[in-house]
Amino acid sequence: MRTIAKKFIRLLDPLEWGLYALSLTGILLAFFLCGGTQYLYLAASLLGATALIFVSKGNPAGQLLTVVFSGFYGYVAYTFRYYGEMITYLGMSAPIALAAFIAWLRHPYRGNRAEVTVNRPRPVEYLVIGGTGAAITVAFYFILRALGTAHLAISTLSVFTSWVAVCLTQRRSPFYAVGYAANDIVLIVLWALAAAENAEYWSMVVCFIVFLVNDTYGYFHWRKLLRRQTAPSE
Repeated sequence: MRTIAKKFIRLLDPLEWGLYALSLTGILLAFFLCGGTQYLYLAASLLGATALIFVSKGNPAGQLLTVVFSGFYGYVAYTFRYYGEMITYLGMSAPIALAAFIAWLRHPYRGNRAEVTVNRPRPVEYLVIGGTGAAITVAFYFILRALGTAHLAISTLSVFTSWVAVCLTQRRSPFYAVGYAANDIVLIVLWALAAAENAEYWSMVVCFIVFLVNDTYGYFHWRKLLRRQTAPSE
């Protein structure tokens, strides 16, 4: 039992444990101070923060947690008629996160399945991701408008940032975190608009502020991983 506990503690370094603890604390405080009663929202936020800290480590477990988070978050989005978020996370983020989990397991760094080998996609791959994302976003605009999606323009923009983020995650690029950070900013605005109508949603605003901090850390940590993994062997 003690050995298992030590292995669990070593999954994160002290800085990461501190970031994780602050993330969970911020989410819990926001939920209760805003008078939250929807504990599914709280569960989604805590699960998402947990997924992000593992993704920032390059640990495939983060992708499995992302799949579960997508299901929770899809329901939360549905409750406020954010159909773009619901469709994006259930129909796109969850399946691609599962594909990313498989891809990360197939590319362990030196046989260590707890750390993925960081990839540097070719420029043409970024162009393809951006181009397909733009096409999907345009199509979604009309779909979401027909569904009566709340805050249509921002919801549509979230489709594009989500697409870029999940594709870069699947391709194991450090820029996945830039895509998610952009998506976090969009979602902070989106849920702030929801919170203006229902104060309970302020906890979701704080949730995505926490996500933004974690994704920022994830970018710099992945750059560090890339330097270490590509450093000449002595």
